[in-house]
Amino acid sequence: MTSVNDLRSSFTGYFARNGHELVASSPLVPRNDPTLMFTNAGMVQFKNVFTGVEKRPYSTATTAQKCVRAGGKHNDLDNVGFTARHHTFFEMLGNFSFGDYFKDHAIELAWTLLTKDWALPKERLMVTVYEDDDEALALWKKIAGLSEDRIVRLGAKSNFWQMGDTGPCGPCSEIFYDHGDKIWGGPPGSPDEDGDRWIEIWNLVFMQFEQHADGSRNGLPRPSIDTGMGLERIAAVMQGVHDNYDIDLFKALIGATAHATNADVNGPGNRSLRVIADHLRSMSFLIAEGVLPSNEGRGYVLRRIMRRAMRHATLLGANEPVIYKLVPALVREMGQAYPELVRGEAMIAETVRLEEGRFLKTLGRGLQILEAETAALGEGAVLDGATAFKLYDTYGFPLDLTQDALRSRNISVDQAGFDAAMAQQKAEARKNWAGSGEAATDIVWYGLADRLGPTEFLGYETEIAEGEIKALLVDGVEVDAIEAGQQGVVVVNQTPFYGESGGQVGDSGTIRGEGVVAEVSDTNKHHGVFAHKVKVNEGVLKVGQAVELAVNHARRSAIRSNHSATHLLHEALRLVLGDHVAQKGSLVSADRLRFDFVHTKPMTPQEIAEVEDIANAIVLQNTPVETRLMGVEEAKESGARALFGEKYGDEVRVVSMGEPTGNGLGWSVELCGGTHVRRTGDIGLVSVVSEGAVAAGVRRIEALTGHAARHRGNANTQIVAAAAGLLRSGTHDVLDRIEALQEQVKKAERALVDARQKLAMGGGSGDGGASGETVNGVTFAGRVVDGLQPKDLRGLVDQTKKQVGSGVVAIIGRAEDGKAGLAIGVTEDLVGRYSAVELVKAGAAALGGQGGGGRPDMAQAGGPDGARAEEALAAIRALL
Repeated sequence: MTSVNDLRSSFTGYFARNGHELVASSPLVPRNDPTLMFTNAGMVQFKNVFTGVEKRPYSTATTAQKCVRAGGKHNDLDNVGFTARHHTFFEMLGNFSFGDYFKDHAIELAWTLLTKDWALPKERLMVTVYEDDDEALALWKKIAGLSEDRIVRLGAKSNFWQMGDTGPCGPCSEIFYDHGDKIWGGPPGSPDEDGDRWIEIWNLVFMQFEQHADGSRNGLPRPSIDTGMGLERIAAVMQGVHDNYDIDLFKALIGATAHATNADVNGPGNRSLRVIADHLRSMSFLIAEGVLPSNEGRGYVLRRIMRRAMRHATLLGANEPVIYKLVPALVREMGQAYPELVRGEAMIAETVRLEEGRFLKTLGRGLQILEAETAALGEGAVLDGATAFKLYDTYGFPLDLTQDALRSRNISVDQAGFDAAMAQQKAEARKNWAGSGEAATDIVWYGLADRLGPTEFLGYETEIAEGEIKALLVDGVEVDAIEAGQQGVVVVNQTPFYGESGGQVGDSGTIRGEGVVAEVSDTNKHHGVFAHKVKVNEGVLKVGQAVELAVNHARRSAIRSNHSATHLLHEALRLVLGDHVAQKGSLVSADRLRFDFVHTKPMTPQEIAEVEDIANAIVLQNTPVETRLMGVEEAKESGARALFGEKYGDEVRVVSMGEPTGNGLGWSVELCGGTHVRRTGDIGLVSVVSEGAVAAGVRRIEALTGHAARHRGNANTQIVAAAAGLLRSGTHDVLDRIEALQEQVKKAERALVDARQKLAMGGGSGDGGASGETVNGVTFAGRVVDGLQPKDLRGLVDQTKKQVGSGVVAIIGRAEDGKAGLAIGVTEDLVGRYSAVELVKAGAAALGGQGGGGRPDMAQAGGPDGARAEEALAAIRALL
């Protein structure tokens, strides 16, 4: 049997031997492509190569591309588990020609691989061509020797491909495999083509035309090839099975799932096993790339995938997190081909475990509500959209989960009604928002942007510039002037002030003109217009006035250092923690920086120190910080990191730091519009001050640079020196001396506890009052001991119980702050007569406390009023 891993290697190896560049899979999250939720085909990373926008050092390529289809136009989520071939995650094998070979060689390469290298029977293969593509039909007859009855002409719907309304397009040719007459279905183009007998295994796209807006087409100067073969489908063919879920990869994952859930692979839960196995792949690969479950965007799609799998786990009987335990099985199967799974294994498992815990808390309630809402609905009924929306909006139950839960009862959901309820809620939100002052102000900025155009930013080159006041605002309303003592906003035609964006705070400084001085406290940016928040100290600012704008140099310098340091920390975190680290947010101010990133567990002190050391090593290199303007695709090709969710124009600034690497740029390369130091040495020093959690799967690191970092280091040095003085040791011995003192304190505390217990027991002689008094025929040993901690009460009670043999023991320990702890023990022979829990409640009430807890033979409580300890003993005595 040919395994999935062997097939992947066989395909790419075949094309590599035939002169193709072996290119790694691009990420599932497309880089700088806002049109796609996820990468869903092999050609996505080559889109701009096909259009001629991007140049690569090779003209042919082959890939095994990770793909996700769940959400948006390409959404297979609802079908997974119910068909033989639908997946949320799949691998697309492909070969590509960028103006190199065309139809004849593409057909020759495909046919040779299938029939010679892989030895598929020719009689089980047939092909389709576009109805007007006589050239392709002739080539199939010539190269493959196919007769015309095994070549089917089909229309544009199935056999003509185009990238969009305009751009490259062309006919395609699909290769089909016959699974045999035991399976129902007919060949492509026949009335029974929707059956499962004939399955498409490879699609060859011949990009030879350019589509224009008016519908006309002309030939491309460099016709190209784009092919795609689903790895899971071809694996089913090569392994002699009809169902993708019967291939070796899925059998391993389904087997692991069945083992973890105690389910029968061939039992009624098989569909759930398939869903979990499929969704495990998509969730794991997405998390490995830094996507985390959330309520919006890609994170929401991931959450839907995860929760659908988790619901199917509950259908198999799981009532606690279990899917996270399957991650090692996936890593075993796919980690060799995709090392990011190996690097991110721990983070993936922890992210899944946390989400499972959250889901299980809400699932039970959601299903109960769904059951109540649909109890009266019979088979074939429709759940109204308003109710489905209430489940989503109020209880966090996604629509697809509701649909999935009702599918077994043959109940559908009114999709249109759901969409209408969703639209109504959005309209209400917009209505409420539009009435706010913030919205009204935003309307003003839209108008200014339309009238004035964007402000020209000069701050990369200078901190002082001349400008002309174009608009003034006070309380969000345009005015002609701002007088001394007033606060407002100044808009100029050009400025050296940086407007807050990309995590970097806005600049401050001064604006001066003839007879006027204004202090700038902050700068923001609205739709390309820079807003300088000012207070006029002298004179009057007027529209049309010429002014000089000067940035606060010291503050800007500190901000630059902190911003450049965030880039170094980002790269250092990836080196230390793994490639899963991705930026989730940042704040760069003058006094400090913070950086939020994807990681599921606290960093160790050793990891923090290593990150700090790596960043400071780049600082000490003192290499120039390079900034270049590049096209987005050129920047992407250079390996520059982009902030997920950030919108970039056609031209971007690429900031590189550290000594150049293989890409010709620096050690750290990011797309960034912020301001930076000239050389890494200008940062001075990077000092990490804290690391902690921000949200599930997101950590935050805070750091200081330059003078602030030096001051912190000096302060710490002084603290250590002062401690050394108190300890009468050298600074290098401080830790050892503190550890020794801690051990001495522990020994002293233990000795003190022992002494107090002996004192309570009578100093070690006699019974120490353990014989107590007789109350209602029962021995009652009650004592008040000053200085005894609550944690020590139980041991003393146990000792006293042994001494009295039969009876009730009550001991109250009073602390120096006046509070008291109470412990009561009842010997075994009296448990049926007295309950320590009931007795301790009475004592706690006298001490001003409430409740208490424990077992019938031992209970503890406490109260704030230790002065009433004797009253507490009396209250207990009264119950005997």
